[in-house]
Amino acid sequence: MKFTANRTMVVAATSLLVGLVVLGLKLLAWYVTGSVALYSDALESIINVVTAIVALIAVRLAQRPADAGMPYGYHKAEYFSAVVVGVMIIVAAILIIREAVLGFAEPSLPDAPMQGLAISMAATAINIVWARMLTAYGRKVRSPALEADGKHLMTDVVSTIGVLAGLTLVVLTGWAVLDPILAILVALNILWSGWGVIRDSVGGLMDVAVPKDKQTVIRDVIAINADGAIEAHDIRTRQAGKMTFIDFHLVVPGAMTVDAAHAICDQIETKLREAVEDVQITIHVEPEEKAKHTGIVVL
Repeated sequence: MKFTANRTMVVAATSLLVGLVVLGLKLLAWYVTGSVALYSDALESIINVVTAIVALIAVRLAQRPADAGMPYGYHKAEYFSAVVVGVMIIVAAILIIREAVLGFAEPSLPDAPMQGLAISMAATAINIVWARMLTAYGRKVRSPALEADGKHLMTDVVSTIGVLAGLTLVVLTGWAVLDPILAILVALNILWSGWGVIRDSVGGLMDVAVPKDKQTVIRDVIAINADGAIEAHDIRTRQAGKMTFIDFHLVVPGAMTVDAAHAICDQIETKLREAVEDVQITIHVEPEEKAKHTGIVVL
């Protein structure tokens, strides 16, 4: 567990370093060309750096153990990070649209387009590799902050490819007005990406239940390992970062001893921890007159 936490911090820090390198390359591409479209692409990379910093802070905070002030832990910090990422993406899109509108007033062909395209292609290649690695790792360790950062980078890749294709067309046709048009298209793509990140993060902040397939696994594990109990009802789940929270009511015969009921709870908890990683379980034991004859009927 500690090894995974340390590795996650390294991945988050590496994401920041990659963001700085890509930003430097894209600013250089804009500097040598003066292209509004490449400026918009560089501006999005500035947002990438900011979001990488936010993700690094959130990942570190989320790894803090629960305490008296935060008895359920700091796992939701990553969702707040993802919301910040989404907001920053939208701010970047607005700034890009502003520059594009100004570009329409005085359209001009980019300087040294081939050098700018080559530099931007190098930055894009770095982003493609890192975005895939970051998204896969974020999904593996269930880190909303890293996964959101990876998805945003992939959106940046799509935007840059569009910009490169468009600038090539600008050079071939001599239509300078295509440059600000490309910038607006980049901004619209960024807006869509920002909305997606915010939407997914709000679900986590609102205590969304675990996916249906995981709910089925949880119910099956309880049913198989509740021998001696009468039923399990009011089964609830929620996801907070990488943590899964499960709570339910376990009805046992009124004559059953506390030790026997506790043994059933221990059995269920052990098997749930084997089936679900990073889980916190709360079981409310009740006498048989509390049975609702719903949920999981054991006897």
